[in-house]
Amino acid sequence: MREASERLATAESTASEHQRRAARDPKAYHSAIYPPGSEYGLCYAESQLMSAVVAVLNESLTESIKGFYKLRKAYATLNEISEAEKRYARSKSSTSVSSIPRQSIDSQRSTGSQRQMPGGFGVEAPRPQTPDGYSSRKAKLAAANMPSDEADGDDDDDFDFVDADEGLSGMPTRSHYLGHLDTGAESAMKGLSLGHSTQSNSASRANLPDMAMQNDELDTVDFSSHPIDEFIHSGTSLCFGILQLMLSLIPPAFSKLLYIIGFKGDRDAGIAMLWRATRYHNINGAMAGLVTLGYYNGMIGFCDILAADSYPKERCKILLGEMREKYPKSRLWLLEEARMRAGDGRLEDAVSMMQGAEKSPLKQVEALQWFENSLNCMYLHRFEDCAKSFLKCVDLNNWSHSLYYYIAGACYVELYRLHKRNSPDKAKRYAARAQELLFTVPQHAGKKRFMARQLPFDVFVTRKISKWQHRASEWSISFIDAIGVSPIEEMIYFWNGYKRMRAEQLEDSLARLAWSESAENATWAREGLDEQSVLWVLKAATLRNLKRTREAKTILRTRIINHEWSEFKGHLKDNWCLPVAHYEMAVNLWIECGGEAGSSEQLMECSEWLEKVAKWESYEMDARIGLKITTARDSLRKCGVTAL
Repeated sequence: MREASERLATAESTASEHQRRAARDPKAYHSAIYPPGSEYGLCYAESQLMSAVVAVLNESLTESIKGFYKLRKAYATLNEISEAEKRYARSKSSTSVSSIPRQSIDSQRSTGSQRQMPGGFGVEAPRPQTPDGYSSRKAKLAAANMPSDEADGDDDDDFDFVDADEGLSGMPTRSHYLGHLDTGAESAMKGLSLGHSTQSNSASRANLPDMAMQNDELDTVDFSSHPIDEFIHSGTSLCFGILQLMLSLIPPAFSKLLYIIGFKGDRDAGIAMLWRATRYHNINGAMAGLVTLGYYNGMIGFCDILAADSYPKERCKILLGEMREKYPKSRLWLLEEARMRAGDGRLEDAVSMMQGAEKSPLKQVEALQWFENSLNCMYLHRFEDCAKSFLKCVDLNNWSHSLYYYIAGACYVELYRLHKRNSPDKAKRYAARAQELLFTVPQHAGKKRFMARQLPFDVFVTRKISKWQHRASEWSISFIDAIGVSPIEEMIYFWNGYKRMRAEQLEDSLARLAWSESAENATWAREGLDEQSVLWVLKAATLRNLKRTREAKTILRTRIINHEWSEFKGHLKDNWCLPVAHYEMAVNLWIECGGEAGSSEQLMECSEWLEKVAKWESYEMDARIGLKITTARDSLRKCGVTAL
């Protein structure tokens, strides 16, 4: 991420310089729609948006503040481009309106031979068939009986034409539509403000999702076929889509940062703009596809409380198929397909796909493939394969070595426990390897910093190892025997692997957790409340994914939630258990009431548990849990349930 930040800074300065040159160069392309150099202005905004993503991914408050200021600057640049589109559209729409004879309008009303356009500006000529797969996508979506944002404006009864001036009825009708352009960005703008005032924002933002889906077939092809104009237009939809989506995913702990930029995001509007941008045969269309699939297969797959329509699986499959056809040699789409299979519980297929893939010429893509393979092996409890895969990530990625060594070491801890009774010699080898890897973790933790702050996972794993070392010294036992509740199951929970497991894998997790209470573990009776609570939270989460919600709630209420927050505070303690137990209660209630089908009382109770966690003071891994809470609150809001 540090290298990414440095390269993005270079991109920002380079794009800014080229924008200034283009404005002065008479030989440069000058669009009839956009100011000179807008293509470089778009690149400038894109680099700022990506810089903001890198900053937020660090889960550091101070670094996120810098990122949010970049969002504000990117918004200003994109807004300038959007205003140019609107000015051009207004200049053409007046000509388009005045040039339509009344007789022609009446003819179109009666025959319906040409499509009426929203906004009352004229008639669109038949859209030429293009090789971009757009028409085929509509056919596929129709065959799959899926709603399409391309079809939202097809109902002629929704809109009426305005009558042209009688005195102009003799003028010829234009065969090409030049009227109102709704980029989606324009709709989104109406709910955004650069200032801190929100006086009129709430009213306009209420209609954002609907407005963003209107006029969905209007693209730059309607008034310009120049590739640079298409690049600018598609890039604007991409950037505003990412901007809206990013702001809608801010964890509660970071929500005050929204005051810095003065506006909030809208998830539905952002996703609609990203879907729109995927139509284009350029880098923006490809990036929009990656972000869209990444959102559904990554972010949505990471969360628990979701509306029924949160994941349009068939539509994502169609998009993935199109992208794999367009870019057959790209390993990024293969990675997305593996993620999709893992999300369906087909973990073995995902592992086979990643292991059978050809080596990517891009080191970064190969690193992503190995990381995805490592996680799936972890969910499958293939401990040796998981350890080897994560150690491979050490060679490919220089960012979070402490995390890789920690998970690899945790895998060997499980192998030690599995063989401790029946194969002492093998168990001894596994224990030595586990200790070697875990003692390597502190050497790498803290080396990668932003604003002099350690990464959250580095803080977490460093504390865990310090805790085990302290227990080993205090109890006069070996370091490996001082390790508490399965650290690999703890990692599975924080990466939400339970959601991807089938019943047999979840039963394996219960078996690994049961070891802590077994006769093989001589230290269980000495464990403190925080360590025991780790077991109960993980067991409750596993039972919840097995649909045994009543058992899960009983464990949470009687083992964790009945204790005070002060009991979890202290040096080396796992303080995340109590707030996470409250979150788990909310998820269980959501499942029991049937999600959106639940009564208002049931959904309100679920919301109350969520709000308790959202307002919790700082605790370990709060940003990671906070993402789930943000999505959950959004789902409840769609059900008409808002926080008190």
